[in-house]
Amino acid sequence: MFDNLTDKLNNVFKQLKGHGKLSEKNIADGLREVRMALLEADVHYKVVKKLIADIKERSLGREVMASLTPGQQVVKIVNDELTRLMGSEHEELNLSGTHPVSIMLVGLQGSGKTTTAGKLAVFLRKSGKNPYLVPADVYRPAAIDQLRKLGTQLTVPVFASTPDMDPVEICRQARVAALKEGCDTLILDTAGRLHIDEELMGELGRISSAVAPSDILLVADAMTGQDAVNIAQSFNERLDIGGVVLTKLDGDARGGAAISIKSITDKPIKFVGVGEKLSDLEAFHPDRMASRILGMGDVLTIIEKAQAVVDEKQAVELEKKLRKNQFTLEDFKDQMVQIRKMGSLTDLLNMIPGMGKMKQMKNFQVDEKEFVRIEAIINSMTPKERRTHNIINGSRRKRIAKGSGTSVQDVNKLIKNYAQVMKMMKKLNKGGMRGMGRGMLPF
Repeated sequence: MFDNLTDKLNNVFKQLKGHGKLSEKNIADGLREVRMALLEADVHYKVVKKLIADIKERSLGREVMASLTPGQQVVKIVNDELTRLMGSEHEELNLSGTHPVSIMLVGLQGSGKTTTAGKLAVFLRKSGKNPYLVPADVYRPAAIDQLRKLGTQLTVPVFASTPDMDPVEICRQARVAALKEGCDTLILDTAGRLHIDEELMGELGRISSAVAPSDILLVADAMTGQDAVNIAQSFNERLDIGGVVLTKLDGDARGGAAISIKSITDKPIKFVGVGEKLSDLEAFHPDRMASRILGMGDVLTIIEKAQAVVDEKQAVELEKKLRKNQFTLEDFKDQMVQIRKMGSLTDLLNMIPGMGKMKQMKNFQVDEKEFVRIEAIINSMTPKERRTHNIINGSRRKRIAKGSGTSVQDVNKLIKNYAQVMKMMKKLNKGGMRGMGRGMLPF
């Protein structure tokens, strides 16, 4: 999402680093370019004005002028100020209060509230909570059906709402039903409109008064840019929201909403939607987002994603196999499945520091279908073939290709790559494998 902004900022920083010593003019010229880049990214003009003023004040101070690496110091200052602008640190969901607590999702129609309700249920369950989904949008029957389907898919209980019920009464009754189900957290999926109106706000206000939610989250579409900021302001003035969930952050949005919302509304972004899968909801960390914007990567998020999918016992066993050169095609398939659970590989690569700045990585997209083909090929092998690839002769390759719906060339390519990696692992074992991380995919 931030590709254009990142490229422009990096060009500015490259020019600043090219000067052995920075002058007031160098800094002013650089900040003029930064200002234009931020405005083009749809960052609110008031936010840009304040940000540039703060960066300029610090850049003209001793920490830059007296530094041996002034260009790098300016980058550090921009990183610090961007982080502070977006909230400095991650703010958790407010789950305090009498159980079952309620989280109320509000927002305009089409912002992604219902899908976010399902994603939030997944997130809460990973945190040890027992969520209960409540369809309170009676004006759009499809929303009730959609939430029911999500509940079935996730095996999360859903309150039996019907379009003829009063939304306030739905939320009241849902609290009683949640207690019977043994659930501790209600997720209220409320109605939206195409635009903000008094009727909508009045209904949301009555629901809030009736259930006293522990947190009210505005679900806003990042693709709407500055409109998302204005919407957040309007909802906050009427409902005193606790935070924002910014959806479609994986799309073509320019990023202005993510940078502007906290500064304009004084309410934090708590979560971001980064994909279509129900697991694609991430806690928002301002410092990590600033690093991504400046092309510095996001190693901490990669680590968290890995920890969420890697089985520690399995990782230890894998390390033993790698040391003994016993890593099989079956092991490879298992590792590939785990890594795919972490999300888009293209996004993961972009989180690696410096990767986004490499020319060969520009517009690079990982072909996710290739992993489907590899998995199909390995699944078409017999257990013995997966353990001992050397026995896979010409006739076996034809059978495997036919069974997996691929070509013999595809099978040959997989086996060749696997054999090359095993040779590399053998050399590494001879030279010592210290420093290799557990659970890493070797190719």
